[in-house]
Amino acid sequence: MMDNWIKKDLKHIWHPYTQMKECAKYPPILIEKAKGIKLYDNKGNFYYDTISSWWCNVHGHNHPRITAAIKEQLDSLDHVLLAGFTHKPAIRLAEKLIALAPGKLSRVFYSDNGSTAVEVALKLSFQYWRNVGREKKNKFVSLSMGYHGDTIGTMSVSGIDLFNKTFASLFFSSLKAPSPYCYRCPIGKNIDTCNTDCVIPLEKILKEHSRAISAIILEPLLLAAGGMVVYPKRYLQEAARLAKKFDVHLIIDEVATGFGRTGKFFSVEHAGIEPDFMCLSKGITAGYLPLAATLTTERIYRAFYADFSRNKTFYHGHTYTANPISCSAALASLEVFKEEKTLEEMQKKIPLFHGLMERFRALPFVGDVRYIGFVAAAELVKDKKSKKPFGLRERVGLKVYEKALKEQLILRPLGNIVYFFLPLCVKEKEIKEVVNRAYSVIDSL
Repeated sequence: MMDNWIKKDLKHIWHPYTQMKECAKYPPILIEKAKGIKLYDNKGNFYYDTISSWWCNVHGHNHPRITAAIKEQLDSLDHVLLAGFTHKPAIRLAEKLIALAPGKLSRVFYSDNGSTAVEVALKLSFQYWRNVGREKKNKFVSLSMGYHGDTIGTMSVSGIDLFNKTFASLFFSSLKAPSPYCYRCPIGKNIDTCNTDCVIPLEKILKEHSRAISAIILEPLLLAAGGMVVYPKRYLQEAARLAKKFDVHLIIDEVATGFGRTGKFFSVEHAGIEPDFMCLSKGITAGYLPLAATLTTERIYRAFYADFSRNKTFYHGHTYTANPISCSAALASLEVFKEEKTLEEMQKKIPLFHGLMERFRALPFVGDVRYIGFVAAAELVKDKKSKKPFGLRERVGLKVYEKALKEQLILRPLGNIVYFFLPLCVKEKEIKEVVNRAYSVIDSL
């Protein structure tokens, strides 16, 4: 019998990425509390939060340090507009983000979610070229399997797939380069003998269209929603080199990869590159509250710094820009990184995690296994030799999801991609438990 709360939910709430008709058979689970990497429902069951509540939880749920910071902030200032006013949490957080950021990033523009962080970068890049008198540079280059958000602008620079193809006629045109997807190489090369030749199509686009290109936008080393595709750092380094060579901006989307996910604080650190823009959200508040930031350089900032009459102002903003409570949560999260030596502790556990993932390769329906930091994925295929994927109607991801719940795991496959996005606080014992249970789920297929 359906719980009364669930009945009310289905009467009023429209859930994201959900065909609501299916909720009659697969109703949402009512979560009442959380601690560490576990979520507890109203029936006393617990589930391992193996995907960090959509990639945002960092230090585990209900961390006392972050909870206390939020409560303390509530006693003094809840919210104030950031136009004409400011507050200490926003100032302190900007200062700390800049200190952690790579290269010459020196300015922070706050917003409230990943899509808006990217949207800000796109608009800043576009207006920069107008402000310096080069209006023809108005197009963007992105990857065919990239994902940067669900607003019209961010969908325009994402790959067109099941999630967004309905809206394709609304998109502005952008240039697409093949994705560096080693398992299904777009140019038919073998990873053992390839010299990152998949960057050649990107170079060709830049060579032919650089006078019209504003920026390249990339997720660094991990195409997340595109299928948890982990690609070589050499590709990212080459893309950064080409951006400089052809005088286009490099926008790095660290919304999913930032704040330790890949084993470095920011994923670009693996490649040692310096972007013109870096977009942050998700883990910025450790998964507590909405907040986002777009970081850029002094060079970009100075192109907007002028007398009001010259009309170079960036007219963009959000109601909850730099909300003081969200900023306080973010500051507390940065303190937890320091106090608990989060990144150092991760390095001890990453080899265990990756080693356990290697076992999946032997399973009959697993075509590829890939990982970076505390993110890993197993790509399910119908035939290993031909790499033929399961069809959409076969709903293999749904089967995994259902079986995983019985094993107390929250797995939400991306089509045929079963993935982990573990909270950074996960213990060795929990890694073993989670991965072994997931192995049993896939083996049972």
